[in-house]
Formats: sequence, structure tokens, C-alpha cells
Amino acid sequence: MQSRRKEWLVTDDTARAAALLREHRASIDRLDAILVYTLGERFKHTQAVGQLKAQHGLPPSDPTREETQIARLEQLAREADLDPEFAKKFLNFIIQEVIRHHIEHQK
Repeated sequence: MQSRRKEWLVTDDTARAAALLREHRASIDRLDAILVYTLGERFKHTQAVGQLKAQHGLPPSDPTREETQIARLEQLAREADLDPEFAKKFLNFIIQEVIRHHIEHQK
């Protein structure tokens, strides 16, 4: 009798864990979609900035703004309980991609 009870508990716990896993994964999927669409929207604006810079002979990068944005994002990361170093690396990656696009606009 005890082995049946143990089997029932394992199955019940496993089923609950599987349900929680599905919920977490569904949330992750929704958040991934939000990230992708948000990045798409962000890049639409940075493309417009790149075009304006090219039209007005402005340099493709603005180190002062980049430093300010990185510091701002690090602070937001701390507030969101996200590793600030990860946030900094992430923003640096995005900034480099934006600068690459801005250089393309100037050709």
C-alpha cells in the first residue's frame, strides 16, 4: 500500500511540476515576443536617427550619449534585479549594431 501512495505522490508532484513548467515557458515565450517587437520598434527609430545624422553630416556615433545610456540602463537593471553587467553588454551590442547602421546610411 505504501508504494502505491508513493507512486501517486510522485505522479501528482510531477504533474504539478509539468504544469508549472508549461506556465513558465508560456510566459517566457510571450516575453521573447515582446523583446523582439520592442527591438524592432527601437531599430525603426535608430534607423531614422541614422538617416538624420547622414543628412546633416553628423557623426554616426555619440560617445557621450552612449555613456549616459549605458549608465541609465545599468541603473534600470539594478532596479529590475537584473545583472547590470549583462545589461551593459546587451546595450553595448545594440549600440554597436546601431552605429553600423548609421555608418551604412552615410555611404
